[in-house]
Amino acid sequence: MRALTGEQFVLTRATATGSSTAIITEVAAALRTLEIDGVHLTEPYGPDVVPPFGDGIVLAPWPNRVEDGIWMHEGKRQHLDITEPFRHNAIHGLLRSTAYRVAEQSESSVTLSATVFPQHGYPFMVDTRVTYELVEGGIRVTHEFRNASAVKAPVAVGTHPFLRLGDVPTDELVLRLSASTRFETDERLIPIAENPVDGTKYDLREGIAVNRLYLDDAFGGVDIANGESVSSLTAPDGRRVEMWQDENCGFVQVFTTRKFPKDGGLGLAVAIEPMTAAPNAFNTGEGLRWLDPDEHWVVTWGIRYSGDTAGQ
Repeated sequence: MRALTGEQFVLTRATATGSSTAIITEVAAALRTLEIDGVHLTEPYGPDVVPPFGDGIVLAPWPNRVEDGIWMHEGKRQHLDITEPFRHNAIHGLLRSTAYRVAEQSESSVTLSATVFPQHGYPFMVDTRVTYELVEGGIRVTHEFRNASAVKAPVAVGTHPFLRLGDVPTDELVLRLSASTRFETDERLIPIAENPVDGTKYDLREGIAVNRLYLDDAFGGVDIANGESVSSLTAPDGRRVEMWQDENCGFVQVFTTRKFPKDGGLGLAVAIEPMTAAPNAFNTGEGLRWLDPDEHWVVTWGIRYSGDTAGQ
């Protein structure tokens, strides 16, 4: 029987102390597994499981939500299909159930492509590519977009990986997030204000235990140093998994759930989601990129592992 997530692309690479492995799915070009020297850095799931809570999938041409699926373009109201019915929003773009095509493949990398065709609420055609490449200590992910329309097209991208640190219970991990603002939302998780995190429980820059967090929140004002912003989960012994995102990704979403399927039951899991645009960007314009016809745009992010416990 064919896997529910389509073909599985297994990437491998030798490391100084063992090997690294990543599994990428045909459907939604999802990062299903990332393991370095026997340490799982993402929450894995089987090939015959629909990605729990969108685990690892690519979110394009927008991440997060569009309120009521409605936005205005050149004076005309656009109606996206409602894909979050209980909140009446359009969520996570148009490729979450799309089978990507293989463009290039090697032992340690794969490039998958998919086209966003004109459809309800999105009258544009955009070619997309995503490359997963195992590198020393982690994985590097590169998104490419080319506007194949005759007019400017709005584009944003995000991804939805749940991070972990091997067998360390997620309850014991400390989350650090390099972000200075948080989007306050209404009951439908649509932003109504962007506020500084200083002096609030949402200031995660110095680190907070994951077991204290109940979040489905977007953050802005990410701190870019040496071309990247870094978020991390740290274990009590000092080991760390980092999510880094380039200067195109000015936003990050953090989502915690106590209902993630683990070992036959449910448990705590945390997603750290790099985004190039804020929630509801099709209406606010915040972070939204408008590509000219035939314009090419590249975005990168990645996950890396530090197993150094020196000084702990």
